[in-house]
Amino acid sequence: MSGRTIRKVAIVGAGLVGSAWSIVFARAGAEVLVHDADASIRAGVMERVATSLNDMVEFDLIDDISGVLSRIRVVDTMEEAVGQADYVQESVFERADVKRAACHEIARYMRDDAVVGSSSSGIPASVFTEDVPKRSRFLIAHPINPPHLVPVVELVPAPWTDPDILPWLYDGMERFGQAPVIVRREIEGFLINRLQGALLSEAWALFREGYATAADLDRCVAEGLGLRWAFMGAFETIDLNAPGGLEDYARRLGPLYHSIAASRTKPEPWSAELIDAINTERRTHLPKEKLRGRCEWRDRRLMALVAHRRKQPK
Repeated sequence: MSGRTIRKVAIVGAGLVGSAWSIVFARAGAEVLVHDADASIRAGVMERVATSLNDMVEFDLIDDISGVLSRIRVVDTMEEAVGQADYVQESVFERADVKRAACHEIARYMRDDAVVGSSSSGIPASVFTEDVPKRSRFLIAHPINPPHLVPVVELVPAPWTDPDILPWLYDGMERFGQAPVIVRREIEGFLINRLQGALLSEAWALFREGYATAADLDRCVAEGLGLRWAFMGAFETIDLNAPGGLEDYARRLGPLYHSIAASRTKPEPWSAELIDAINTERRTHLPKEKLRGRCEWRDRRLMALVAHRRKQPK
């Protein structure tokens, strides 16, 4: 597959993630065709994209709104969307049966040499592509929402994914400005949600056991751990947190972390009562009717952070 570049992209599933993916590809020059089975969702795509692009201009993240918009077109049928696409980004509802049906329809109309990446957050491709025609052309390409601002994307092949696809899509995602990572074999939740899940599991447990409020637990991340994690990962963090580097840190604090992990040998599910307690606290800080506005605030903060990082040395 070397030498073949991605010029035409189809987005299947045009909600928040799908719309953001369209920006990723169009801002890098690809022609993007967007389809959603729901006509009401299709009708709102261009407005959502234009709103995001206008915000990005304020942070000098983009300078040609009209050019990006001109490369995105919403279409009414799956055939029109995927028929000529080099690459298809599937972003339908996160449920195996929905994804299976979408992948069957994609396979019906896609080119034999096209590639399909699923935005699945944690369901491995083998769960919903096993009986799909052309299944060797399918894999996971899982972003963090919103992908036009958070660049990491997990590439996870199914057991039957053509091995030539992984390096090809890795290079393609880098050319589109993303930060691909390879998950060598399938695992539920992939990398990102397993890492996030470990933190969430401890946060729920600490709240349940009465050690802190949800707000103070969030502050530990937003005003503490998250500041370092905005520009370095977990291993680099500990490598820099002891005079002798990672080995020194592990020798000093490894027993503590082992003891902490051993104390959580029986993780508990998020009970209805626990969810209600944390939700009640969250709604006192952020009423439900203000959630959308806060999401827009989050995106603008991400834009400011991305703009700042671009000006800093690596």
